[in-house]
Amino acid sequence: MSDTPVEKMSFEEAMKALEEVVGQLERGDVPLEDSIALYERGAELKKRCEKKLKEAEEKVAAITLGEDGQPTGTTPVEGL
Repeated sequence: MSDTPVEKMSFEEAMKALEEVVGQLERGDVPLEDSIALYERGAELKKRCEKKLKEAEEKVAAITLGEDGQPTGTTPVEGL
């Protein structure tokens, strides 16, 4: 497992870590207490991935297009 705090992970890092957690849980060879900790970490990683995706969607939605369909700039998105 990565030592990087979840809140500092990029989307790709969080997704890779989430895949590792899911793999460990699916194998079923983890003691119950460790499974609970893995599940909690997985929930944090899922939340991080969702946040990063939402940020990306908002940035894409903020791109303004000219009459010719070409990007002309961006519209500020509140909260980013």
